Amino acid sequence: MVDVLIIGAGVTGSAIARELARTKRSILVLERGLDVCEGTSKANSGIVHAGHDAKPGSMKARMNIMGSRMMHDAKPGSMKARMNIMGSRMMPALSRELDFPFENNTSLVIGMSAEDRETLEELLEQGRKNGVEDLSIISGQEARRLEPNLSENVTCALRCGTGGIVDPFLLNIALAENANVNGVQFEFGREVTDIKRERGGFVVKCADGSLYEAKFVVNAAGVYADRFHNMVSAHKLHITPRRGEYLLMDKKTLGFVHATIFQCPTKMGKGVLVTPTCHGNLLIGPTAEDIDDKEATATTAKGLAEVLAKAGLSAEHIPVRQVITSFCGLRAHEDGGDFILGECADCPGFFDAAGIESPGLTSAYIWRS
Repeated sequence: MVDVLIIGAGVTGSAIARELARTKRSILVLERGLDVCEGTSKANSGIVHAGHDAKPGSMKARMNIMGSRMMHDAKPGSMKARMNIMGSRMMPALSRELDFPFENNTSLVIGMSAEDRETLEELLEQGRKNGVEDLSIISGQEARRLEPNLSENVTCALRCGTGGIVDPFLLNIALAENANVNGVQFEFGREVTDIKRERGGFVVKCADGSLYEAKFVVNAAGVYADRFHNMVSAHKLHITPRRGEYLLMDKKTLGFVHATIFQCPTKMGKGVLVTPTCHGNLLIGPTAEDIDDKEATATTAKGLAEVLAKAGLSAEHIPVRQVITSFCGLRAHEDGGDFILGECADCPGFFDAAGIESPGLTSAYIWRS
């Protein structure tokens, strides 16, 4: 029997494993893929969000800000808000410690109308409440001075100096490698199919028939986290896969934009962005389509056309001839819209890290708190 069994070796599961390794307990991570970072963590924007988008008081906001400052120190407030702030602050130090690429490239949320200006004012106020630093609203002219390829239709922008970009693969790999060096065991090709509470602990069954016993279980299973939660709890969760399609361009596009360019957010997310990567590529996307299929990671002609059209609203002369690949990822959108973190109320010893969508990448390192 192990002390802690973690389901999922994405960025969240790997970060939790790394922190639990400090306790010197026996830790086992089960991953259905053949390596770490094979789910949501490998197909996202690689953005370190500053924390102005998460609702004040949410766990998303708290964790985002903490992580952004330390990949660069906020008070608790929704789950997303608190963790967004914390994670944003922690990222610079973490990147130095584990040696993965991170750049503090700033971000711009652009506006093109009077209504957008009102939204930016709300985001400015929200960000200040969350504890985000270096926030200001600038004119369209000033925004184009910073980013000459911005659309002429941009009339204003929310500039955030603490926004950043990270390599999501190398972050995930670094967390997992550090956990492994410190005693955490990883087993791949282990698809969990059943969890039962027995003898003061848990028996976890995999598709290949293997059985594992653990005193505690941590559910970090991405879009499948609701399935495992619902095996042990009467208080059901529901996670909707939110499909996002992207286009990646050649390094010849280096310098097309320097900051990450966001459009005004909607209830479906932060919209299609235009951003550099840590490796000098240009990335545009994602779409946001709620679907039922938790394995639907194929790109579509419709989705990629939408990416191009919406990115063209932000920046002129998108270098479409430099596209080298496309990809699609699924975000784990829980019905309540916030991170679900903590011990299950009616199943002691079972801990959820569920509903981890944006800003989950920014927030992943907050587990020591």
